[in-house]
Amino acid sequence: MRVIFMGTPDFAVPALQALVAAGHEVVATYTQPPRPGGRRGKELTPTPVHRAAEALGIEVRYPASLKGTEEQAAFAALGADIAVVAAYGLILPQAVLDAPRHGCLNLHGSILPRWRGAAPIQRAILAGDAETGVDIMRMEAGLDTGPVLLEGRTPIDHKSAGELTEELAQIGARLIVKVLADLSAYPPRPQPDDGVTYAKKIDKAETRIDFTQDAAAIERQIRAFAPSPGAWFELEGERYRVLSAEVVRRPGLDPGPMADAEPSPPAAPDQVRDDFGTTLDDSLTIACGNGAIRPVLIQRAGRPVMSVAELLRGRSIPAGTRLC
Repeated sequence: MRVIFMGTPDFAVPALQALVAAGHEVVATYTQPPRPGGRRGKELTPTPVHRAAEALGIEVRYPASLKGTEEQAAFAALGADIAVVAAYGLILPQAVLDAPRHGCLNLHGSILPRWRGAAPIQRAILAGDAETGVDIMRMEAGLDTGPVLLEGRTPIDHKSAGELTEELAQIGARLIVKVLADLSAYPPRPQPDDGVTYAKKIDKAETRIDFTQDAAAIERQIRAFAPSPGAWFELEGERYRVLSAEVVRRPGLDPGPMADAEPSPPAAPDQVRDDFGTTLDDSLTIACGNGAIRPVLIQRAGRPVMSVAELLRGRSIPAGTRLC
């Protein structure tokens, strides 16, 4: 097939590479424009899809918008059989959706209709979902409302957003190659009306750890924002990003181990404390509204990721320290 590929982040790269490996002619790649980045934050940095397409010898286009008639005409002039979209980042006008002979297919990182929208992987982790997946969906004007051709699923377990994104990217790459090998074998099925949820874009305010919350919810927050943007707390005006943590019971209060995938049981009235955000020992065990967390991987501002043991060798944080 003559394919137009449209994507931006690392999630989209395996699908692009798989389409080329399967023998499809990718006539052009659309991606977001290069953004300021690099060590000084000034160098224009191409997107992961941009870099991958150039390495494959594919033409790269990065218009700021597809709303103009000139851009839409340039898109249609490619004479594509189909467009494959994976986390592109721009809304496709109807003229773009209609231009390829077989329309546009989207790789969406959730089990639709749950978690339509911008951040389905993070929202699934935050909500404590047991599983998620990738849907190959025929695109239409609505937000991720189109019919589904093929679906792949995977358990979330204790995976971070980074780990889950990588896994789903590989699943999506396999699925899209399977669908394009025989489009007629995968008739689109409408999404059910029940179970619709929306995965709104992650707000920076959500990344700050609120230690009044249940420990299991905080651990999910840490996984949902790892490796980027990272859940964080402050100590003496310095920001610490937590990339991995385990849920534990508070020493002396809740006997026995606690599975970090399960919510803490409600505290009895005589067990309710107001010490949330306080370290309970010299190993950085932190009291939460219910239960406690113990960070495993952490990062100080401007420094590499390290284990908590490494951190504490150079920066003592004694029991009774209040974090915020």
